[in-house]
Amino acid sequence: MATVIDKVLSDKVLSKEKVREIIAKRAAKEFKNGDTVTLGIGLPTAVADYIPEGIKVIFQSENGILGVNRTLSGEEADSRIINAGGAPVSIQEGACFYDSQMAFTMMRGGHIDATVLGALQVDQEGSLASWLIPGKFVPGMGGSMDLIVGSKKVIIAMEHTTGKGEPRIVKNCTIPLTAEGEVDMIVTERCVLEVTKEGLLLKEINFFDGAYVLEGNNRKLLLSYIETIENLVKGVIAGFENVKSTNCRVKLDKQVNNVVI
Repeated sequence: MATVIDKVLSDKVLSKEKVREIIAKRAAKEFKNGDTVTLGIGLPTAVADYIPEGIKVIFQSENGILGVNRTLSGEEADSRIINAGGAPVSIQEGACFYDSQMAFTMMRGGHIDATVLGALQVDQEGSLASWLIPGKFVPGMGGSMDLIVGSKKVIIAMEHTTGKGEPRIVKNCTIPLTAEGEVDMIVTERCVLEVTKEGLLLKEINFFDGAYVLEGNNRKLLLSYIETIENLVKGVIAGFENVKSTNCRVKLDKQVNNVVI
């Protein structure tokens, strides 16, 4: 019988487009009917394309639009109506426009139910770094800090590792922080993690042909980030920091393909 690790290691390499789709689709499942949501620049903007049927969400753009709809291109696009990333967008019926002062009042005042942002690193305590790579020029943090601190739920949607295969989910962030201890959930193409007071809680493992949802006693807390599942890390979530030096102290329940790792 093939083990969980064999299954994952045999998966074909996914295209950037497929990785983006997997992450965006999963993040979109976190919204409730009537939520006001802000999406970050880049991958998070794709979340708007995968809202589950029957769920109505109001998207807010930090440059001053409440009621943002899908992105537009070609003849449909109107360069006067853009999102915070500068991309032309359509708007929902009843949408409104306002200045930056009102936009930041909404973000800082706790009026945003959920925000989905990308990140360069997220650590075991829910701190994230998303705006600065040492040695590279960046224009600034923008409204990320205000949005993260003011939103009721912060979801990080990012690729599991860097282009060089380096971990993005780390014990402690090593580059300048955007916010400390504010992340609630991490969604990657490999897994879904919930940030708790005790550590990172592994909720789902994605095998690309379907996600295995861990429930009840099957859900495993990656205590203090060190007590990870060594073999699982190598295969399913190979982006975790300190994989080689980790001792295997936690085991998955036998219900995962009837194999204890």
